[in-house]
Amino acid sequence: MSTLIHGAALASFVWTCAVFLVQGIGIYKLFRHNSRPLPKPVSPSLPKDEVPHITIIRPVKGVEAGLYECLASTFRLTYPKSKLTIYFCVASKDDPAYPLLQRLVVEFPEFDAKVLVEDDDPLLHGAQGHVYNLGPNPKIRNMSRAYREAKGDIIWIVDCNVWVGTNSAGRMVDKLCGYGPDGARTTPYKFVHQLPLVFDVDVPKASKHQTLLSPNGVATLSKSSLLSHGGRLEETFMSTSHAKFYSAINTVSLAPCIIGKSNMFRKSHLDAMTDPSQNPLLSSRDTNRGRGLDFFSSYICEDHLIGDLIWRSRIIPGHKNHGLVFGEVAIQPVSGMSVASYIARRVRWLRVRKWTVLVATLVEPGVECFLCCLYLSFALTTLPWFHNTLGIPRSWSAMFYFWLLGVTTWMAVDRWVSSMLQKLASVDADENTPAFALGSSRHGGIRTRPFSEWVLAWLGREALALPIWTWAVLLGTTVAWRGKKFRVGMDMRVVEIGGGEDHHNE
Repeated sequence: MSTLIHGAALASFVWTCAVFLVQGIGIYKLFRHNSRPLPKPVSPSLPKDEVPHITIIRPVKGVEAGLYECLASTFRLTYPKSKLTIYFCVASKDDPAYPLLQRLVVEFPEFDAKVLVEDDDPLLHGAQGHVYNLGPNPKIRNMSRAYREAKGDIIWIVDCNVWVGTNSAGRMVDKLCGYGPDGARTTPYKFVHQLPLVFDVDVPKASKHQTLLSPNGVATLSKSSLLSHGGRLEETFMSTSHAKFYSAINTVSLAPCIIGKSNMFRKSHLDAMTDPSQNPLLSSRDTNRGRGLDFFSSYICEDHLIGDLIWRSRIIPGHKNHGLVFGEVAIQPVSGMSVASYIARRVRWLRVRKWTVLVATLVEPGVECFLCCLYLSFALTTLPWFHNTLGIPRSWSAMFYFWLLGVTTWMAVDRWVSSMLQKLASVDADENTPAFALGSSRHGGIRTRPFSEWVLAWLGREALALPIWTWAVLLGTTVAWRGKKFRVGMDMRVVEIGGGEDHHNE
């Protein structure tokens, strides 16, 4: 038993060292790129015939906090207007956001912008279409026509509730295509993306306000309730744990790590990679699954699966796999998000990725503060070297004190990281920049969270981490998303619950 305990303590110590190393890498990259302004991008200033054309696809569902500002940021990019095609995608004209989308197209007539309605998609409706030509994934069904009708080769998918900076398109194209300063060329990437950040804001709600983050589509709790502060939990998570590990994993590039908020890739690449005749990773069973985005319509975690297939496919030589555009952030404002909505979002996130990255999902609790510090304190008070060399007592009280010291140190580091990120020093600001994107260091921006507020959100987030993981990974397979319920299978396919006939495209 002593040997077993010592082995467990040694494994715990090695694990915590690895976690601290990964976090250190992430913190270094965040500080290096997010604490100061970024250089101007190269691609927008290239000769006109050399500037790559971008098709921007923005899937829309309901009226989100700051929706107008987020969508309008697409028209305020410092990228040649003639090189942009903007598609707003919505399920039906009955969607509360539809009038706003029409308004945006009218307000910016100089752009090649269009609202595409899923109900009018000839692939799904009409004499030549069928509703089951695509799988049940509502986001893919929403975007399918925009992808098929894309102009140019570069596709940039940006969620409707995300604000992007004026130079973000240029910087992403620079990384994707390998444009460097003074005419230098670097190795291009197959896929590039941005670091997502969330800000909890107080905004008046429209009468038809809906939120993608709510399990039932409507946020109803008032700000006076403790259970209404799910947005603060989400903000804290995205600016601490998620930001550190997201940056670190994308730095070492040992595995794909993306979130589908703002992703850019080439249509020609994805079309080839989803073609069984060109990609040896696929089998003949994949022949009838469509090409490009349509290939993923039977799966709910399309962002990870797209990134994973691009990562593993070797049919496009001369390109690196994934590239995080360091310093560029995709900013998402949330308002009126309940704790239940936050939990539902995290549960969905874990369940849809459970079978795609099983090992990473299983070890995830061990990278969270409370459990990781418990591993460390157990190792320090168990391994003979620490007792014999440093005189650390082998007692429960010593274990508790080291755990408390570890948690306190972790919290202090997270406070510094989140405060640094929320200054948004790397974000380009102008007269059109909304308050939530100005950061805490600019006049008119968000206020710095007082420590008393921040620490409550941090403790709540950390305390919920293990229960959420247990519920999501061990106790269920269903997820609620975009007003529908789905069951996630071990093969990563989803079946809509209560949706009648299963959608087949395989």
